[in-house]
Amino acid sequence: MTDALTYFSAKLTHETDASDVYDAQKAGQRFVLVDVRSDEAWAQGRIPGAIHMHYREIATRAPREIPADTPVVVYCWSPGCNAGTKGALEFAKIGYAVREMIGGYEYWVREGQPIENDEGALPRTFDPLTMVVRERMTSD
Repeated sequence: MTDALTYFSAKLTHETDASDVYDAQKAGQRFVLVDVRSDEAWAQGRIPGAIHMHYREIATRAPREIPADTPVVVYCWSPGCNAGTKGALEFAKIGYAVREMIGGYEYWVREGQPIENDEGALPRTFDPLTMVVRERMTSD
């Protein structure tokens, strides 16, 4: 039991998901959301409010751009991509409190959360395989 308690407590300390990040954004919680994907992926679409910092740039850019006491949440493409884990590791190496958004951009989009690109907001879709669509969610 102790092993399970330790494991799951640590996991929740270092991971979050799209729904929780969206709720935290709406609640005005203080953190920086960092998209660690490629320039092309960023241009295709991203989470509003996120900053773009490829995981290979974190060690040099983060100390200049993100105050050290600011919590960070990183994301990449999907559960099939480990760039989010690489990005979280880079932030941890330089002392940031960091969490990885499991599911990445894919699950953010599948859950119907807001997305944008350089032209502005993109259409929201709700995937019934990843969530229960409620009436209130269509008006967020």
